[in-house]
Amino acid sequence: MQRPITTLFMLMSADGKISTGAADALDFDQDFPQIAGLREGLPQYYEIEQTTDLWSLNSGRVQAKIGANQKPMPEKTPVSFVLIDNHHLQEHGVRYFCARSQQLLIVTSNPHHPAFGVCEPNLHILLQERLDLREMLAHLAEKFGCRRLTVQSGGTLNGLFLREKLLDYVDLVVAPALVGGRDTATLIDGEALYSPSQLSQLGILKLESAEVLRDSYLRLRYQVTS
Repeated sequence: MQRPITTLFMLMSADGKISTGAADALDFDQDFPQIAGLREGLPQYYEIEQTTDLWSLNSGRVQAKIGANQKPMPEKTPVSFVLIDNHHLQEHGVRYFCARSQQLLIVTSNPHHPAFGVCEPNLHILLQERLDLREMLAHLAEKFGCRRLTVQSGGTLNGLFLREKLLDYVDLVVAPALVGGRDTATLIDGEALYSPSQLSQLGILKLESAEVLRDSYLRLRYQVTS
């Protein structure tokens, strides 16, 4: 299968959390700027983010959580977006990403998704009976010529990429914080492993680089070898 090279790029705490808590009102982007010891080094993450691939994959849930359904219309960016969503994005959120994106692909199994009511030249919809990441990646390569894709989604979707062996690289910015909490989202969530026979589903990583950033932040880049 021809598909883009994928890189999971995330900001996480030292204990692997990707949010400050289990409620939608809690979020790194909103909370870290308010916390001494974290806000000072946070701009480095956004600087690195600007250097990631020109195709970016996100979930509608995450984008709704950070306000895409209410934000004013943005300026156009050089980035094209893939959003996996069934019901979190409203029509305004779809139009927001149309305004922001070079190309916007909505991947959904909801035939009544608000995106079907939006007519924009850069909006494309992939309707699937159920989420099929392999089909989606092949579609990106064939229809859009996408060669590299940055994945910045929630822990459950990250877990699907991992279990289906669809991650090529992992690029992490580690914040100097411990969040804790069993219900707080982690880098990889979703279905847990329950038997030794499932150990082949582990992602085995080879460290490519480790960089000490300012204010006790780290950047770790791995190749996924199996």
